[in-house]
Amino acid sequence: MWRHAAARRSAQIRRLLSTSAPSAGAGSAVRGPCIVHKRGTDILHDPWYNKDTAFPLTERDRLGLRGLLPPRVMSFEQQYERFINSYHSLEHNTQGEPDSVVSLAKWRILNRLHDRNETLYYRVLIDNIKDFAPIIYTPTVGLVCENYSGLFRRPRGMYFSAKDKGEMMSMIYNWPAEKVDMIVVTDGSRILGLGDLGVQGIGIPIGKLDVYVAAAGINPQKVLPIMLDVGTNNEELLEDKLYLGLRQPRLEGEEYLAVVDEFMEAVHARWPKAIVQFEDFQMKWAFETLQRYRSRFCMFNDDVQGTAGVALAGLLGAVRAQGRPLADFTKQKIVVVGAGSAGIGVLNMAKHAMLRMPGTHKIGELGEGHNQFWVLDKDGLITKSRKDLDPAVARFARGYGPEEVEDLHEGASLLMVRSRK
Repeated sequence: MWRHAAARRSAQIRRLLSTSAPSAGAGSAVRGPCIVHKRGTDILHDPWYNKDTAFPLTERDRLGLRGLLPPRVMSFEQQYERFINSYHSLEHNTQGEPDSVVSLAKWRILNRLHDRNETLYYRVLIDNIKDFAPIIYTPTVGLVCENYSGLFRRPRGMYFSAKDKGEMMSMIYNWPAEKVDMIVVTDGSRILGLGDLGVQGIGIPIGKLDVYVAAAGINPQKVLPIMLDVGTNNEELLEDKLYLGLRQPRLEGEEYLAVVDEFMEAVHARWPKAIVQFEDFQMKWAFETLQRYRSRFCMFNDDVQGTAGVALAGLLGAVRAQGRPLADFTKQKIVVVGAGSAGIGVLNMAKHAMLRMPGTHKIGELGEGHNQFWVLDKDGLITKSRKDLDPAVARFARGYGPEEVEDLHEGASLLMVRSRK
C-alpha cells in the first residue's frame, strides 16, 4: 500500500517540481521555462534551484556556473542512484552500532541532501517513504530534537520568540515564499514523550511537513515549519552552552497568550488561507489555544483533534468488525491510558460521537459520570479524589457509588479497570 501510494505521489511531485525549479537533468521534460534571478554560487547555495552536477553545459554557461562544478554532467537518475548507494553503504558500515547511533547517522545523510538539493531529497523520500519515514519523523526525530543544538548546521523554517513581541507582523514578511498553504508550529513544551525541549522542538514541524510533502503531495514550496520560543523550564537546556533558544523560564498566563495571539494575527495577515497546525503543546495550552482560535483562524491541534480522529475511526471500525450497528458504540467501554492532550482529545471526540448517535441527545443519556469512559495516567485510574486535576481531565475523572467505581480505587491498575464489567 505504501509503495503504490508513493508511486502516485511521486508522479505528482515530479510534475510539480518540473514547473517550479530547473529541469532535473538532461532529457527531463519541462512544461515551461523557469526564470532564475540568481547566478553562480548563489544558485549552488540555494537547495531549491541547485542540481549539483546535473546542470548541463548550456545552463552552466547561462547561469555563470562553468568552472564552479566538476566537468562531468550527471543525470538526475544517476544522482539518485548514487545517493541510494551511499545510504546502503552507510547501513552496511554501521552494522553492530547502537540503534541511536545508526538512526542519527541516517538522519544526517538525509539532512545533508535536504540542505543542498531539495528536488532530489523529496524524490528520494517519495520513492522510499516506507523506509525513510521513521528517519525523518518518529522515532528518530525524538533523538534529533534532544540533540538539535549540537546537530544544527543550517536554519530551516522560522523562529518567533518572546523577545520579538511587537515585531511579528513585519517578521512574517521575511519568509521568501509568496504563498504558504500549510504551517506546523510548536512551542516545544511537550515534544513526543520527552517533555520540554524548548527551541529544539523545531525538529517536529520540520519532520511532520516532510512527511506531508512525501506522503500527501503537498507542494514543498508552500509549507512552513515554525518554532514559538517562549523560554524553557528544562534546567539542563538552560545550563547547556550550546542551547540555541531563549535562556529564560517559560512565559505563563496572559504573557504567553499575548505572544501566540500576535503570532496568529501575523500569519493570518499575510496568508489568511493557510492552515496552522498546532503540534506538541503541553495540554493546558493545547486546549486553551484550540478554543481561543478555532473560530477565528484556519487552525487545528494535531494532538487533540488529529490523533482523536484516527482513534475514533478505529473505535467505530471495531464496532463494525463485531457485526454490530454503529448505534451500539454508546454501549462500549472506552479506556484511555494517558491523560495528556491526545488521550483527553480521544475521549472528547468519542463523547461527541456518542452524542450524535441516533436516540442520544444529551449527556445524561450517557450516564452522569460518563460510565463508558475511563482514563488512567502513570499513577493509575484517575478519580475525583485526585488533587490538582486539570479541568479537561476532571471531566472524565471517576466518582464513587454503585454506578461508578465502588469496587475500584484511585490509582487502580489498567488490569483492574479492564477486568471490571
